[in-house]
Amino acid sequence: MTPRHRTLGKLGTLVVAGLLTAGTALPAKAAGAPATPGKDLRVGPAHATTAPGNAIQLRVATYNIHAGAGMDDVFDLDRQADQLRSLKADVIGLQEVDVHWSARSEWRDVARELGERLRMRVSFAPIYSLDPATPGAPRREFGVAVLSRYRIESAENHEITRLSTQAPDPLPAPAPGFGEVTVRVRGLPVHVYVTHLDYRADPSVRTAQIADTRRIMAEDRGRKVLLGDFNASPTAAELAPLWRELTDVEPGSPTYPARDPVRRIDYVAVSKDGVRVRGAAVPETLASDHRPVVADLLLRPEH
Repeated sequence: MTPRHRTLGKLGTLVVAGLLTAGTALPAKAAGAPATPGKDLRVGPAHATTAPGNAIQLRVATYNIHAGAGMDDVFDLDRQADQLRSLKADVIGLQEVDVHWSARSEWRDVARELGERLRMRVSFAPIYSLDPATPGAPRREFGVAVLSRYRIESAENHEITRLSTQAPDPLPAPAPGFGEVTVRVRGLPVHVYVTHLDYRADPSVRTAQIADTRRIMAEDRGRKVLLGDFNASPTAAELAPLWRELTDVEPGSPTYPARDPVRRIDYVAVSKDGVRVRGAAVPETLASDHRPVVADLLLRPEH
């Protein structure tokens, strides 16, 4: 296990790609009475602004980007950047992110490119970091990332239990790829975590991953936001312990597969103290094989 809250330069890839200026507030519906999750959120202009009672509005999103490919399995980073931009989110958690990984993503640094296109800061946490295919080339990496309009004050790539897809006859073992960043939103610190849980039908690895997640998150105090592809339904037994500390933000629609989705396996979850949910939605898009989840939150200054 690596030391908590490393300096920014030591976590995989960290890119400062600039900031959009904070400007337009959330739509009028989100600024008034609390929205019903999954019903009233409108995906329009958003940046963190002060709400009544000095609470801070923040829009977050999670998106499994399928290594840059759409539902058609065609790699198209322009399409995905356009979709991410349309979410108008302040903080985005990404899963299945390639960094010089293979020909499927043209050997490109997808994390860095998306950060530059969206003019957002990027923290990349590799799950796998392999020797390059060609001597002298960059390392081949695959993992999760956080995009943020706000300065990333600290970042870490935690280990959780994994069953490798890159090794023959793997056994469950600690491995990296549970990313954490701390961002400061109009003076309020927020812990943001991004994860991608095991996909197999057997829930045993996910059960261990949830236990690891709860242990890691318990070491932090204050406002917390967990973003990720959990590969399980909200009522799955292995996820039940997570809901003791976190609120599952119900977006009102399934997320997978992107065309005619039937399962909700992509999540925004928030700490019960210090964060209030105002609305959530699942935008319709085929830019990946998943649909994103976007949520409007209120951060309470007193926590």
